[in-house]
Amino acid sequence: MLSVVCPIYNEEKYIAKCIESLLKQDYPKDDLEILFVDGMSNDKTREIIASYTKRYPFIKMLDNPKKIVPYAMNAGIIASKGDIIIRLDGHVEYPTNYFSALVHNLKELDADNVGALCETLPCGTSSKELAIAEALSSSFGMGNSYFRIGCNEVRRVDTVPFGCFKREVFDKVGLYDNELIRNQDDELNGRIIKNGGKIYLIPSIVTKYYARDKIRKVRKMFYQYGLYKPLVNKKLGSPATVRQFFPLVFVLGLFLGAGLSCISRIVAVLYAAVLVLYLFLACSFTLKSIVKTGIMGLILYQPFIYLTIHLSYGWGYLFGIFKILLHKPFNAESNR
Repeated sequence: MLSVVCPIYNEEKYIAKCIESLLKQDYPKDDLEILFVDGMSNDKTREIIASYTKRYPFIKMLDNPKKIVPYAMNAGIIASKGDIIIRLDGHVEYPTNYFSALVHNLKELDADNVGALCETLPCGTSSKELAIAEALSSSFGMGNSYFRIGCNEVRRVDTVPFGCFKREVFDKVGLYDNELIRNQDDELNGRIIKNGGKIYLIPSIVTKYYARDKIRKVRKMFYQYGLYKPLVNKKLGSPATVRQFFPLVFVLGLFLGAGLSCISRIVAVLYAAVLVLYLFLACSFTLKSIVKTGIMGLILYQPFIYLTIHLSYGWGYLFGIFKILLHKPFNAESNR
């Protein structure tokens, strides 16, 4: 059996589209269960899901009073019956062959986890919302995160979104870490690799992910990603990627460069050159998006969104290091 686990919270705008895309799956329904684990939503999410559970017995809803993703995933995995488990997101639409293609590749590649590409879409039609989606799809914004920026061939990677796992993986490496509000997938995938597991990204499978609708939500999200990354590294014993350090270096460079520029003309010139280079790259990637979309209004938002992503992640990463050094607790809330 295939068990599908989907953590959700206040997804009334997207959950019906998500469920409809799941109902169109070509995977046999008599060998499928879909578990929505709800963080006690206070909008119409629960009502919408309940309307489907009455019509489709393989769709079920569980409660997640803790309101965070790792608790939801663990509750779903424990309650599930399948020997293969797929992790979903309620903010995403899935192609009709999503389940069958992932399960096929999981078996064909003898993998422990496989995942698909994410096509990031705006949640609205404004220039700001489109700029957010473009920034989250850009190599300048996201580095070499292949599931976001795309690739042309199946490749082994350090992490994938919405993975498809063998159930035995959880028996071997354990469940999701409940301490991680963010980056729980990265940490779990890190454990899988550390234990000799294989993770593959399948570019022929593409999901549609709806980005945040406000820049402040992007800022909060990437701050939390950065904040929890040092904790993930501590748990794994080493960093999984090099790209995670670039925003931290950027933030440290901004502050140290500003200070040293006051006492050294050479540093001031170099500092100004780096800032100009950053602005040039941000505007160049924005221009690329304008050519692609034909939306001139992106120039008003996208360079600033790039800066928001990098500063927020780097600032969060720095605070995460301090929290570990000072033995402070990690506390954050989701912002969907």
